[in-house]
Amino acid sequence: MRVAFSVYGLLYVVIEVVGYQLERVSWPEITALDVATAVTNALLTVAVLVAALVAVDVLGHRWRRHRRALAAERAPLAAQEWADLEPLTVHAWRPEPLALPAAPPPGPSGPARTAYAPNAWSRRAWPDPAAADASGRLL
Repeated sequence: MRVAFSVYGLLYVVIEVVGYQLERVSWPEITALDVATAVTNALLTVAVLVAALVAVDVLGHRWRRHRRALAAERAPLAAQEWADLEPLTVHAWRPEPLALPAAPPPGPSGPARTAYAPNAWSRRAWPDPAAADASGRLL
């Protein structure tokens, strides 16, 4: 599709240049030399436009190859920079935390149980024997 538009555009440019050249000469006085000059000028214009487009395309390809070569050259250097990292030393701005208080001394039958929080999972669901009858059996 792009090629078709390019061909139509070039044909339009050729016809416009030929028409302009022939218009400069009055229509009754047109000779074969005038027509040949107009066609030559039109084709020269098209050739210069095509040369400019080809030059831009070639320079674009060379520029992309150059950028790829630079990226390939710099990639191992960047990987080496990341591989050779040393640990950073960071100084804290806060003071050292205070030491935890010592545990209470153990009692005669083991450690004191008052120092620990009660276990919520081991407690009874009903502290009073509501589910038991007078004889102590569960209902």
